[in-house]
Amino acid sequence: MDASCQCGAVTFKTPLRHPLALYICHCAECRRQTSSAFGVSAIFPRFPLPSEALLSCYKRPNPNGEFLECYFCKQCGTRLIHCTAGKNFVSVKGGCIEGLDWSKAIHIWTKSAMVPIPENATCSEEECSVFDAFSSSQETLDQPHNT
Repeated sequence: MDASCQCGAVTFKTPLRHPLALYICHCAECRRQTSSAFGVSAIFPRFPLPSEALLSCYKRPNPNGEFLECYFCKQCGTRLIHCTAGKNFVSVKGGCIEGLDWSKAIHIWTKSAMVPIPENATCSEEECSVFDAFSSSQETLDQPHNT
């Protein structure tokens, strides 16, 4: 899938034609990060980042005590990719991906949603395991990642 930032300085292709999972998160952290009502994360196996000369990185601790690396375009500030050291998957921010099928999204943290959740959507009031939607790929993703 083709992805890019708002200004077009950073472009890349995802390693698969479709994400392993797609989450629409309604938690307070994702709302702050997007300055919107929710955040969208398309989960892919880890792949090489676009040119690091074009990216900046903000690191923040997550509830597990690990650091989430949040990459964004140095020019326009578009948040593009989140990853955690040692994990074999990344989260590509949904708004930067062309042709994403939003109908398969899983809504999480719906108890704090600011907008109505679609009636027939798969959802969880809090978080669900990031692996729930792509458990068939779990063995591959569990292998240690060397950064």
